[in-house]
Amino acid sequence: MLDDLRRIMRLKHYSLHTERIYCEWIKQFVKFHRLGERASLFEDAEAKIEAFLSYLATERQVASKNRGQV
Repeated sequence: MLDDLRRIMRLKHYSLHTERIYCEWIKQFVKFHRLGERASLFEDAEAKIEAFLSYLATERQVASKNRGQV
């Protein structure tokens, strides 16, 4: 899956730094949910995303870079 993501990002001319960061976030998401199969990423995806973002905000105290900006 990450190879597919990298290929698409390179086709769209994303920077190598952005590619690495996106891949790292996906790895953390997969690890957080203990996902073993690619298909399981899409099952109840909205709830999984919400749970991961809540974990980042509360447990790891990660905030959006744009928080509070208009």
